[in-house]
Amino acid sequence: MSVQMELHKIIISETQDQQVIVLKEVDGERKFPIVIGTDTAMAIDRRLKGQIHPRPLTHDLLASVIELMGGTIERIEINNLEDHTFFARICIRQDGHTHKVDSRPSDAIAVGVATSVPIYVAEHVLDEVC
Repeated sequence: MSVQMELHKIIISETQDQQVIVLKEVDGERKFPIVIGTDTAMAIDRRLKGQIHPRPLTHDLLASVIELMGGTIERIEINNLEDHTFFARICIRQDGHTHKVDSRPSDAIAVGVATSVPIYVAEHVLDEVC
């Protein structure tokens, strides 16, 4: 069972190498942080602010390639947590099939923000972090 979440906030620190995104339950109060790298945090932040880069950034490029190949990103799933490391999948619909591509949560969310797709978190992951 998965729970729909939303990107609640992004915390960018100019003095740290690691940044934080906070996911919050859409129909509830549970929320939790994920530590991510600066480059991905900046890409997510720029997208949220509507700042379009003159050339495609990596996450925009991936979304464009998926679309060009006839795929549609359906959802992002954070499906596991092992040794303080989150695991995610980008779920892509193509030709009637769903492909689940392994991803870092930060990259999956950056692609999801670029294409406005929902984010889901496995209930057992929420049980561990909330």
